[in-house]
Amino acid sequence: MDLTSAPSLPSFSLDDAPALVAGARRVVLLTGDGEVEELPPAAAAKRARRQPPLVCHARAMARRLGTEPFAAFDLLELFAFVLPARFCVPTPRGLAEALDLPIPDGLEDDALALHRAVRKLLGLLGAPGREEASDPVAFAWEMGRAGWLWAPAVLAALGKPDGPEKGAGRAGLRVWTRIKEWQDGPPEPPPAHHPVEPDEARRRLSVMLAASVPGKVAEPRPQQADYASAVSAAFAPRPAPDTPNVVLAEAGTGVGKTLGYLAPATVWAEKNGGTVWISTYTRNLQHQIDAELDRLYPEPATKARKVVLRKGRENYLCLLNLEEAVRGMPMQPHHAIGVGLMARWAAATRDGDLTGGDFPGWLVDIAGRGRTLGLADRRGECIYSACDHYARCYIEKSVRRARKADVVIANHALVMVQAALGGGEEPTLPTRYVFDEGHHVFDAADSAFAGHLTGRETQELRRWLLGAEETGRSRARGLKRRIEDLVASDEQAQELMDAVMLGARVLPAEGWAARLSADNPQGPTEAFLLAARRQVYSRTAGQGGPYSLEADKAYPVDGLLDAAVALEAALVRLAEPLAGLAKRLAARLEDETAELDSDQRRRIDAMARSLTRRGVLTVEAWRAMLKTLPVETPAQFVDWFAVERIDGRDVDVGLYRHWIDPTVPFAEALAGPAHGMVVTSATLTDGTGDTAMDWQAAEDRCGASHLPKPALRAQVPSPFDYPNRTRVMVVTDVRKDDLGQVASAYRTLFQAAGGGGLGLFTAISRLRAVYDRIVEPLDATGIPLYAQHVDPLDVATLIDIFRGEEHACLLGTDAVRDGVDVPGRSLRLIVFDRVPWPRPDILHRARRDAFGRRRYEDMIARLRLKQAFGRLVRRADDTGVFVLLDPMMPSRLFGAFPEGVEVRRVGIKEAVEATAEFLRGW
Repeated sequence: MDLTSAPSLPSFSLDDAPALVAGARRVVLLTGDGEVEELPPAAAAKRARRQPPLVCHARAMARRLGTEPFAAFDLLELFAFVLPARFCVPTPRGLAEALDLPIPDGLEDDALALHRAVRKLLGLLGAPGREEASDPVAFAWEMGRAGWLWAPAVLAALGKPDGPEKGAGRAGLRVWTRIKEWQDGPPEPPPAHHPVEPDEARRRLSVMLAASVPGKVAEPRPQQADYASAVSAAFAPRPAPDTPNVVLAEAGTGVGKTLGYLAPATVWAEKNGGTVWISTYTRNLQHQIDAELDRLYPEPATKARKVVLRKGRENYLCLLNLEEAVRGMPMQPHHAIGVGLMARWAAATRDGDLTGGDFPGWLVDIAGRGRTLGLADRRGECIYSACDHYARCYIEKSVRRARKADVVIANHALVMVQAALGGGEEPTLPTRYVFDEGHHVFDAADSAFAGHLTGRETQELRRWLLGAEETGRSRARGLKRRIEDLVASDEQAQELMDAVMLGARVLPAEGWAARLSADNPQGPTEAFLLAARRQVYSRTAGQGGPYSLEADKAYPVDGLLDAAVALEAALVRLAEPLAGLAKRLAARLEDETAELDSDQRRRIDAMARSLTRRGVLTVEAWRAMLKTLPVETPAQFVDWFAVERIDGRDVDVGLYRHWIDPTVPFAEALAGPAHGMVVTSATLTDGTGDTAMDWQAAEDRCGASHLPKPALRAQVPSPFDYPNRTRVMVVTDVRKDDLGQVASAYRTLFQAAGGGGLGLFTAISRLRAVYDRIVEPLDATGIPLYAQHVDPLDVATLIDIFRGEEHACLLGTDAVRDGVDVPGRSLRLIVFDRVPWPRPDILHRARRDAFGRRRYEDMIARLRLKQAFGRLVRRADDTGVFVLLDPMMPSRLFGAFPEGVEVRRVGIKEAVEATAEFLRGW
């Protein structure tokens, strides 16, 4: 059968396909005959609908042309099919770099690069001896039946124009059968307690620096050895119970702190047979650390044993979800192309991580969120050993490998939640930690130890307990389906299960938000949420605006306290059977030791702990919040009501509780039980100029001030020549509340620098308004502009594009400021729209009162400015300009910048001239 004759596949010829590329103003089309045309966006959209063109990122192209998505030969789809689990920057230039093709310069070259990329990719696909992790013929055939335009060319390149052999097609789609199974082993013994001497750390550092790693050159950094020596103190034996060895280590940008702490960490792991957990705040740094460990473990097989990246379960592909999606391809042809690309990736991926690693973030926009991130494991779906894919599960592999690894690279969120839950999926908590990006420990602890009694959280718990109540919406299995075989012979457990099912119905079902908007609540939880919403709306202005709203709990509106009492009583009827069921399951582990096999024991133990953590502890925290509504909130907490809004629409409402100082529970749950801990960052200390006060701020922000043994302090200055390599200016004549003036300042500064500019904003609305005003003028001068919250790409992909295009500019908020790591000319200018004061909400008000009003606010602003400035110079030969568009910048915040750097107050004209002059020739 000829694939092109299949009814679902339009007969479009690749040979005649034009290549279409677009900037913000110009659109260029390269015809199959080699003729170059420049078209207006509307005319280009009309041509594209008439004949499918070659494009790079079809959805983005449609948005740029201002039209609906159209049929196209998308090079990113072909790249993802031919080279699954490989990344490229999603631009013509990025494709050329990834395929080792000539680098294009300008739109005409970009169009030519697309033709070259097609030839290269199809050639790779048909290369003799090529190894495949999955059957490309089977997937190309099935995707072609669903209308994939590339299918005929792909099948021809594979030498199978008529598709797979009879009966082989569907078997070739079962990629999960090819994934290697993990093998369980005995529990690991506890680590020994041999110290790491400073000389050992220095020697290990020398070995790592001397290692040859492709694409990585280690600059000479004398301070790095001093840093490694200092942090080795955290790897000494603990002197007393609950008395960890804590080292606070501030390392200026360029010291090389990653290798500096990895040196003593890896020595300790090898000497003691233990595991060091490296915790970061950003995914980008997780993968940078992983790459640096290539120096010590150059062999992939060795590194796979020694180093593990860990993230939360929701970051990994669920093979059961994937199987159901693949089996549904014939019945849902509109999803088949995205599912096929994901299945190809699943067979080739190193670890199934959907939020980094070898997963290209742009695939979410290409294939659709439901066919990519929607296939991740979600709370309430995993059935553990009852799943056919349990022995191949990426999550289970990661958990087990981490128990035997030397180094686990995790993130603050996972580490904090694991500590809050008493170990989570780990049988015991780690004893040695390194918290990189340590200035974020406070914020991470704030998220981990908070309590939210909201519509979203309560509905999520109902879903976890009852499963999907509307057929066809989700495969989520309720608690009863997940453990029915475990309680089948236990009448008491079955009674408790039935009581849980009944009690869970006090929680809101799907559609709760619409019912609240219609003033038609169902059940005690929704009645309470409606009263909470009234409390917020009665105390705040701006209900019709785009921003979230907050209100104090004091002086409750009529009916609020009665609704809280009713809900608290209803939650008792859920908490009691949950606790009873958890105890009943745990008792089976003792009562039926001889009857239960290993898988049953693991499932019972996991479910008993999940019921306690996810169910009992959560419900009891909500009850505690409700009980204190009529009285004063406990002194260590702050409570408030809030309505969360997105684009002017209410999306959540409820009662919130946060610790005023979240490092108190952090110190109790994690830092105190640890044996050793390094907290490190380039921006640990405040910049007041008072050394004692600056270090006290560092101890307060990471919980060290709550520990019995004083932390050791280490400070290693940056080796960079900031006074000569950077300029800092505060613009005094741009009104920060006039977005026309702000946009004009951004445009002229970006043009003066010739691109390479990073624009940072304190509010998304300001970012979008500036983007709309400057995108076309910049494009007219050859400067492409990208923006978080505008371009539908994840932050990591946007940063990759920014890094790869030397003259591009990027706009972003906090996530970009924290995640960007772009050495060289691609980042030579940072423009901040205003002083980054903390948001003046109820939580901030409580913390300001507790920590000292101006001191606390100044500290946050200084740390944010320090962090942003630290992005500017990443290598000794980097040069850059930092501009703040806020005439109200107080001089007491100048301590955010390195010693010797002059902060000049200038007008915008002088700032533009100084930027152009300073960056000229670099």
